[in-house]
Amino acid sequence: MSLIIGETAPEFALVNQFGETVSLSDFRGKRNVVVVFYPLSFSGICTGELCELRDNFAAFDDANVELLAISVDSKFVQKQFAEHEGYKFSVLADFWPHGAVARAYGVFIEEAGISNRATFVINKEGELVAKFVTAPGQARNLDEYRRALASL
Repeated sequence: MSLIIGETAPEFALVNQFGETVSLSDFRGKRNVVVVFYPLSFSGICTGELCELRDNFAAFDDANVELLAISVDSKFVQKQFAEHEGYKFSVLADFWPHGAVARAYGVFIEEAGISNRATFVINKEGELVAKFVTAPGQARNLDEYRRALASL
């Protein structure tokens, strides 16, 4: 399933690194949301990408964006990962049912059991306004985020 710009983004509720349930609908009417799917915590490219977002967090905050990073790792792994790297944004566990949210967004790689690198920008009304996906093994570029944030 490929999501189309202008469609309502699929709802989800996942546990973050603090054990709190975070739902997409929590931000409806309040904040824009950037959902960042990544394959695995503690892996090289994924860590580098999320650290770049951490280091440029002001750009998201200035755009009234809630940044949500999602992988298939458990909440226990997410807690260690977020603490180790100093992430101030939510790192969500799409652990069980395994990859269900990644599947709903059309970015789960069945044969690998992980999500692809994919970013979805969702406005306050819950509509998808931008998305970008990179090939496995290829990092996303910060400029793509800047262009996407400009569409809000």
